[in-house]
Amino acid sequence: MNLVENTFQEFVDAVHTAGDATAFERVAGRVAQKLGFQRFAYLRLTGDTPLLISSYPKSWTSRYFDLGYQQLDPVVLRARVERDLFSWGGASRAPAGNREQRQFFDEATTFGLRFGITVPIRGGFGRIAAFTLATNDPEINLDRFVGEWRDIVHQVGLYFHVHVASRLDVPFVTRQHAGNELTQRERQCLAWTAQGKTVADIAVLVAISPRTVVFHLENARRKLGAASIAQCVAVALRRGLLT
Repeated sequence: MNLVENTFQEFVDAVHTAGDATAFERVAGRVAQKLGFQRFAYLRLTGDTPLLISSYPKSWTSRYFDLGYQQLDPVVLRARVERDLFSWGGASRAPAGNREQRQFFDEATTFGLRFGITVPIRGGFGRIAAFTLATNDPEINLDRFVGEWRDIVHQVGLYFHVHVASRLDVPFVTRQHAGNELTQRERQCLAWTAQGKTVADIAVLVAISPRTVVFHLENARRKLGAASIAQCVAVALRRGLLT
């Protein structure tokens, strides 16, 4: 098990014990630093009441909400339309948008938020959340995080979101009807997916074909009314179906 996998396992253990916003901030701040980032932010947007748990400078987060920056933040706008994690910052990842949006990004860099990766988390009825790891260090290898380690980073964001929703009673994940129960095989495939395993990995672990793994995952997604397998895992964890 390499350093990143060890860091992920420590994070999973720790996030299970977090019971309030301060504890969640400590857990996410620790995993961000161990992965080589200086800051993290979890932002949930539902209606007019955003939820933010972050280690960003307080002067920046206060300004962010006072000026309504969540309406023009290029990272948030991108998280609204994308399903997979993405990197941002630097000349090669210059944000698109109008002059006001580019000025916003320039301002964010003065607070040390120059580079980062973001995990979009989408819910029903236009609700979104985003888990972001950020840094001012130009030497960080973002390509490695969105390539080799993308599954682990995605699971960090997903686990954090699910546990915040569960412990802080955030009404983000839609509750499903009790009749849509998963089969044992569907739960197995989802449980391995929640641990970052690929379809090929799960096929070996469960001793079935990759096509059958996809079949079970899609059945589970349909039963739980999820738009993606990632959201399906989130819903299943939220309902305690994988414990």
